[in-house]
Amino acid sequence: MSAEEQVLNYPIPTDAALEPPAEWAELRGRCPAATVRLPSGDRATLLTRYEDVKRVLADPRFTRRLTAPDAARLSAEGGGVFSSEMSQIIPDGGEEHLHWRRLVIKWFTARRMAALRPAMTRIAEDLVDDMIKRGAPGDLKASLGFPLPVYVICDMLGVPAADRDRFSYWSDTMLNLTRYGEAEIAAAQGEFFQYMSDHVAAKRAEPGDDLLSALIAAGGPEDGGLSDVQIVVTGIALLVAGHETTANMIGKMVSMLLADRSRWERLLADPSLIRTAVEESLRLDANSGFGLPRYLNEEAEVGGTVLPRGTTVVCSMAAANRDEDAFGAAAEMDLSRSPNQHLAFGSGSHSCLGQALARTELQVVLEVLLRRLPDLELAVPAAELERVEGLAVGGLRTVPVRW
Repeated sequence: MSAEEQVLNYPIPTDAALEPPAEWAELRGRCPAATVRLPSGDRATLLTRYEDVKRVLADPRFTRRLTAPDAARLSAEGGGVFSSEMSQIIPDGGEEHLHWRRLVIKWFTARRMAALRPAMTRIAEDLVDDMIKRGAPGDLKASLGFPLPVYVICDMLGVPAADRDRFSYWSDTMLNLTRYGEAEIAAAQGEFFQYMSDHVAAKRAEPGDDLLSALIAAGGPEDGGLSDVQIVVTGIALLVAGHETTANMIGKMVSMLLADRSRWERLLADPSLIRTAVEESLRLDANSGFGLPRYLNEEAEVGGTVLPRGTTVVCSMAAANRDEDAFGAAAEMDLSRSPNQHLAFGSGSHSCLGQALARTELQVVLEVLLRRLPDLELAVPAAELERVEGLAVGGLRTVPVRW
C-alpha cells in the first residue's frame, strides 16, 4: 500500500451513531501516529493510543498555536472554535494561562456545583414535566438535552435565558467545521462578540452574583485581573463550551443506556451506580467529535514516530478511551467501572475547565429521568439514530424517546 493510499479522511466516517469506526482499533494496533486528511484538505497526524494522547495533551511542546503559518487548517473555510484573532486573546500557555484558569475555575469547583445541584434538579424536573405534557414520542435532545445546560450556564454568567436560541446558532457556527461559509462564520462571531461586549458593559454598570461580575470585580490586568476584551472572550468560550458539549452528551448518554435495556434496568435497581455510569458513558462515547488539535513547535517523538516541527497533531480522546492497554474489556460498557481514568475532558493544564459542571448536569439528568420516567425507551432502533455531521464536539440529530 502506498503512502497516499494510507491517508484517511478525518473525521473518519461511520454508519452507526453510537459505534466507533473500525479504523480506530486498526490504527492503535499498527499505526498509532497516522497521517490523515482534514476537511480543509491539509494533513495532520492522528493519535489513537491512550498513553500517546495523554502524554501529548500534557506536553507543553504541543501547543494550541493553530494560527501558525504552517499549522494545518481544520476546515476549508477557516472555521473552528474561534477566529485567529479571538483565539489569541486568552493566554495559550505558561503562567498567564494558569493565572486565567485560577480566576475562572473558582466558579467550577465541586463545592459550587453542589450548591447549584438543587437548582439544576428543579430545571430538569420542569423540562421533563413539559415533555410529558406534550406527550410521547418526544425528542429528548430538544426537550431536555439542549435547554438544561443553556439555563445553567446562562445563570452562571448572568445572561437572560431568553437568548438561548441565539447562543445555539452562534455556538453551531463556531463548532461546525463544514456547514457554514467563511462570511457567515465571521458575521456570527461578530454578533456574538458584540452581544458579550454589551453584556459585560451592563454587568460593569450593574454587577450581579455571577461569574462575569466577579471577573470585573477582580480589576484589570494591573490589579491581577483580566482586560474587558479577555472577559468578553471568556464569556463566549464558556457559553460555547458550557452548553453545546453537555447538551449533546446528555442525548448520547441516555441513548447508550437505552440501547441495551439491561443497562437502564440496572440503574433503576441500583441508582448508586449513576456516578460511575456517567463516567463510563463519557469514556465509551464514540461520537465525541473532532478531538483536540495541537501544533508542535519543535521535533518530538510520539508512539515510535518522529514528528517534525510544524506538525499538527489531532488527539482522539474517544479512540484512546477504547484502548485495551488502558481499560479492561474496553469495548464493553461497565456501569460500575472504577477507577475510570478516561480522557473525555482532556489532560494536563488545558483539561476541560467545566468538567465538574458537566458531570453534575449529567448526573442530575439521570437521577431525574430514572425517577420520573422509569419506562423510558428509544422510539427508534439505536441503529437508526443519526449523527450531526461536521460538529466539532459530536452529537445526535435527535433522540426520539417514548414512555
